Amino acid sequence: MTGKKDILRGSSMNQQPTQTTVYIGLNDSETGVQKFESQKYVSVLKNVCRMYKVAFSVQEIKGGYFHEDGRYTEENSLKLTLVDVPEQTVTELAKDLCAFFHQESVMVTFAPTKVVFIKETI
Repeated sequence: MTGKKDILRGSSMNQQPTQTTVYIGLNDSETGVQKFESQKYVSVLKNVCRMYKVAFSVQEIKGGYFHEDGRYTEENSLKLTLVDVPEQTVTELAKDLCAFFHQESVMVTFAPTKVVFIKETI
């Protein structure tokens, strides 16, 4: 390491953090069309994450989805990534986003991850 202050910190070896990804479609569940510009949805998502006091990353993506009645939809979607957020908090946050964005459902995935923060100054 070359800097004056080198810091390597990460998750404890005893407890592996979880990366959670929440996928939220932007087409309205009843009309099948996106009602607002994507940035409006991103703004709402950021406010929800702030309310829950969770750090996050968000990406705009394209996705495909099969509705409960078998219809297939392709739509703009948001991919919300959370690390080491309790499952109960994720569930509550996902329910809020589902309701706010008027979705039939949102998809949530959980995966073990390794987190390392690297800092270097010169």
